[in-house]
Amino acid sequence: MTSADSSPLTTHVLNTGDGVPAAKVDVSLHRLDSKLMIWNMLSVGTTNEDGRCLGLVSREAFSPGMYKLRFETGSYWENMGQNSFYPYVEVVFTITETEQRFHLPLLMSRFSYSTYRGS
Repeated sequence: MTSADSSPLTTHVLNTGDGVPAAKVDVSLHRLDSKLMIWNMLSVGTTNEDGRCLGLVSREAFSPGMYKLRFETGSYWENMGQNSFYPYVEVVFTITETEQRFHLPLLMSRFSYSTYRGS
């Protein structure tokens, strides 16, 4: 992982069902190899007590292409003593302008989720 200040990509996971940040959610970042059509894992992290997972990729390693963030939501809910419908959530997105900063929040409950591109 890279320092939070220099990373062009951040995420924030919120447990909207309980109205709290989702701490200790495992997150992985992948990039699609467009020739082989396979996903390559770039990094892994875990959300902090505020639900944030910072420093997933360095600016130098952030090139144009298709990426995905995978959130291990099923494990999160299981650790909370609850069941959920989604064992994981994958958010796939395309990066064309790497000089920008990207923030991809995940709002989740046990039976729903939503995401958007923040700044």
